[in-house]
Amino acid sequence: MSKNGQIEFACLEFQQPIGQFYIGTILAKDLFEISYADIRRIEHNDLDKILGIQRELSRSRVKELKQYVHTVDASFPTSIILAIDPQNASYNPTTKTMKVERSKNVAKIIDGQHRIAGLEDYNGPEFELNVTIFVDMDLEDQALLFATINLKQTRVSKSLAYDLFEFATSRSPQKTCHNIAKLLNSKEGSPFNRKIKILGTATGQPNETLTQAGFVDVLMSYISTNPMLDRDLIKRGDLKHLKRASNTEERRLVFRNMFIDERDAEIARVIWNFFEAVSNRWPEAWQIKKPSNILNRTMGYRALMRILPHAYFQVSQPGKVPSTSQFGTIFEKIQLKESDFSSDKYNPGSSGESGLYQDLLKQSGLAD
Repeated sequence: MSKNGQIEFACLEFQQPIGQFYIGTILAKDLFEISYADIRRIEHNDLDKILGIQRELSRSRVKELKQYVHTVDASFPTSIILAIDPQNASYNPTTKTMKVERSKNVAKIIDGQHRIAGLEDYNGPEFELNVTIFVDMDLEDQALLFATINLKQTRVSKSLAYDLFEFATSRSPQKTCHNIAKLLNSKEGSPFNRKIKILGTATGQPNETLTQAGFVDVLMSYISTNPMLDRDLIKRGDLKHLKRASNTEERRLVFRNMFIDERDAEIARVIWNFFEAVSNRWPEAWQIKKPSNILNRTMGYRALMRILPHAYFQVSQPGKVPSTSQFGTIFEKIQLKESDFSSDKYNPGSSGESGLYQDLLKQSGLAD
């Protein structure tokens, strides 16, 4: 709450080797008002004057968080870390409350600037944040704490994050794509059998060539342009706002309407049949793992998935499940040999992927 130009909130005092600090809760709108990020920068093009400790804001990350904070289960459970000068903060050990001056640039952000920026203009239900406050902390300790937090934390792999959607009770593009990846990886006879590194790490299977995240990312782009929003709408039960793909949009969002109609098994069957046709056409290049072979790795998979919408609408209609033989008629036209799918012909990376995609598109006649 505010008193005489101050923000007052519950707070506890702690002592650790770094010194004394306080942990409390504060409304997001209040924290946004008083906090600032001291960005690491060169002052007036003078290389001898490098100021600040924070990294530049990632605009894409902030945009993602601004959407996330309005979802039904938004949460920032970890603490925002702040440094405040002693003249701007006072702690009452009797009432266990902290008073901070309500003014701009009072609380320097040591960790959490993207979360705070994501709450700019937030207009949803009350959003409290837990904060860790250091009062009268010198700049050296601020910089060391920031560096330690950001150097020591281990980023969660994207494959693991997707795999955790298995525990979700409601449908979502993420869960559907995880389930399809797991199904195709585990089924005998599947063109992806034991090829996908579930959790993103190799398990010792001899033919693992794709990560779970690599598989899911491309597939999900054919289901949704905004998976976070779709997940939130489904979880809220607001299915009327789950927008179907129009006739023109289906050329890009091939599986959108099938997903909305809960036809996940049929999406999996389309992927199965398409890549079974690939495997039939180039069995060695698709099935055998070797260093020079790119067809069954991320680059080849992505190029083939870019072909899929063209092939799908060449042999079928929206919502149908083309057979392996129907897809096979597309690949029969392509003159590329098993040995052509090599890193010598297609350089690793986006340029090689685009080159392979263009060759597949032209030789199949799908570019016409």
